[in-house]
Amino acid sequence: MTAPVPYLYVAQMAAYIEAAQGWPAPVAAREAALKCILDLLSAILVGVDDLGPVAIRKTVPIIFGGGNSPIWFTGETASLIGAAWANSSAAAALDLDDGNRFARGHPGAAIIPAVFAVAQDVGASLDEILAAIMIGYEVGVAVGAARTTYGNSGTWTPYGVVAAAAALRRTPRAIVEHALAIAGESAPNQAFASAPSPRIPAPEGAAVKEGIPWSVVTGLTALHLAEAGHTGPRNILDSRRHYEFPEDLALGADPHICKTYFKPYACCRHIHAPLAALLDLMEKHGIDGKAIDGMKVDIHAAGLRISNRASPQNLTDVQYSIPYCLALVALHGPEVLVPATLDTLKLDGVRELAEKVQLSLDAELDAIYPQDIRARVTLTCGGIQYVSDPTPPKGEPLMSWEELSEKLTMATRIVVNSDQQNQLLKAMDEARSGDLSSLISCLNQKLITP
Repeated sequence: MTAPVPYLYVAQMAAYIEAAQGWPAPVAAREAALKCILDLLSAILVGVDDLGPVAIRKTVPIIFGGGNSPIWFTGETASLIGAAWANSSAAAALDLDDGNRFARGHPGAAIIPAVFAVAQDVGASLDEILAAIMIGYEVGVAVGAARTTYGNSGTWTPYGVVAAAAALRRTPRAIVEHALAIAGESAPNQAFASAPSPRIPAPEGAAVKEGIPWSVVTGLTALHLAEAGHTGPRNILDSRRHYEFPEDLALGADPHICKTYFKPYACCRHIHAPLAALLDLMEKHGIDGKAIDGMKVDIHAAGLRISNRASPQNLTDVQYSIPYCLALVALHGPEVLVPATLDTLKLDGVRELAEKVQLSLDAELDAIYPQDIRARVTLTCGGIQYVSDPTPPKGEPLMSWEELSEKLTMATRIVVNSDQQNQLLKAMDEARSGDLSSLISCLNQKLITP
């Protein structure tokens, strides 16, 4: 009788990476990967000059030195890891990046910047890039979804970074096993931000956020360490205390990347269902935001564990506040969150209305999460109550190309002019047809403020 593999899940993942790396992504996954690239460009364009990415770009040459990898939309270059770190930070800065609700986090902001940096280094083709993105999402989401306790994105995205980069580098399976293990054990633990509720005190809003950019550094470093002979605990994912996997992961059978969600608003995904419910109510009943005397939000438990400050102190606090984002949209319209800027901290009446928002756990809505995600909003106006249906967020699964193009045009109106927007969208059309050259040229250009 053959003895069981002592590191079952890492072995399955490494085997999948090796098997999938030599083949084009399935048609649906290829299309999803292209959409994820376009969506990420929107997030990076609006996030590139946020304080976190700016600080990281200042730090990159000190820690990682120079190189030829582009830091997107800045005209600057850096080493492979330095550029991937900087691009990931811009992607995650304003919370406009994609996500997966089963993993409860954001794969694209880590995986796509890493893929493009490694792809340039190895001279990968477009098909290889798209396959690597698919592989990265597949492995990263599988780990994130299997966690027995919540962990911010940075705790599991290094697995996706290793998977995608190893596919491009054609790293042998035995080495990939150690790289995955090194990445998992070295990942940012986010112990404070990932702590279960009640979090007392709630973490202060900060540029660190979910640790996604540093997880890129962790993942790429882990792969290079493993290739140099370093080892990791390959049975890390067999810990029943931390992970619950099916015995057969069936990786690639139903690609996780095809279940990606895209955000119409630059805030935490837990806020999107309440926003959809609020907007539906206001439109259906012709409600003016200034007429709202009170607001109640029934939601799943995970929506209550974000900071939810009614009086945020910085832009990160805004991104994680159901009360403040709902008050913003009720008084100033949904475009105020596409994207959220520092001006949202100064708008009249928002803090006062946010203080009137009551958050409540709904057992039925909690029971269906994350298989389904919905929220109910009740508005009180002049003694009359208006109650929404349990409402899902917009943008899942995926968005159409038209919706993504509209999102880019709306979100980036404050950072680039219409000619640049059209140039980028045209470059994406060419990439869909198999030519990546125009897109690479766009990424190398410096932003021009409109």
